[in-house]
Amino acid sequence: MSAATAAAAAAHRAEALRGHAAMLLFSVLIAGSFSLGAMTANEIDPGAFTAARFLVAAAVLAALVLARGLRVRRAHAAAPWRYLVLGGLYAAYFVLMFEGLKTAPPVATAAVFTLTPILTGLFGWLLLRQAMTGRMVLALAIGGAGALWVIFRGDPAALAAFGFGRGEAIYFVGCVAHALLTPLLRRFGRGEPPVISTLFITLTGAALLVVWSWGAIGAVDWGALPAVVWVTLAYTAVFASAATFVLIQYAAQRLPAAKVMAYTYLVPSWVILWEIALGRGAPPLLVLGGVALTVAALAVLLKPEPGDR
Repeated sequence: MSAATAAAAAAHRAEALRGHAAMLLFSVLIAGSFSLGAMTANEIDPGAFTAARFLVAAAVLAALVLARGLRVRRAHAAAPWRYLVLGGLYAAYFVLMFEGLKTAPPVATAAVFTLTPILTGLFGWLLLRQAMTGRMVLALAIGGAGALWVIFRGDPAALAAFGFGRGEAIYFVGCVAHALLTPLLRRFGRGEPPVISTLFITLTGAALLVVWSWGAIGAVDWGALPAVVWVTLAYTAVFASAATFVLIQYAAQRLPAAKVMAYTYLVPSWVILWEIALGRGAPPLLVLGGVALTVAALAVLLKPEPGDR
């Protein structure tokens, strides 16, 4: 191997490592939104909440763009339909998440979220022709089994009866939108800094939500909302919207789509820790077997593949 080839390989590994670090932080931050969201979901309309969340997130992102002295170039704003598609998927995911959390427990919804790598791998192949090796398929199957274990709380009778709750079903539709979003970020990307494209996508999502939920927004008595709604709004806008979307865009440019979303396998474990930290108790011990499977799947899925990019 020549020195130039070795240097290029080292640079590629370094970029991939940064992508993995971004997604590890993503999994920690996104987990908090499940626990806080469950405490908020029945206090406010999901569309109104998500619209406010996106507007706050857009303000944070705009401030970041200004602070970093970034300029929005003509190429960044080209093909605005891209942002309409991406913003619509982004908004749909979060609205359906909070709608699902009205009835589904946080650990179960986090487990549904771990099904997204399977969907992302499919969309990655359809849209980007990113191949899935046998090991990746095996890892996704293990992770999917672990997710089902958590969803059905380790109860074979519930699995046999397919006791998939309404909240979990609603959230699954949102996860389909999220899985489609990941490869589209790469396909539609035109070299924009992640914070710029995230700002455009968030603003577009906010505009769509304001139109969609205008009546609900006007019906909310914003001054009478409990403190937990404002805490959740601040957390989800800054950490679970602006920050995580920048992280996922950063990682999507450095890792295959299926591996980007592989980090969702860690989310149920983080949610359990969030639930304990918030004093909401731990799930039945049997559920931890499913969590162990999802973590094992992550370990298998993240093993480097030839030609990963």
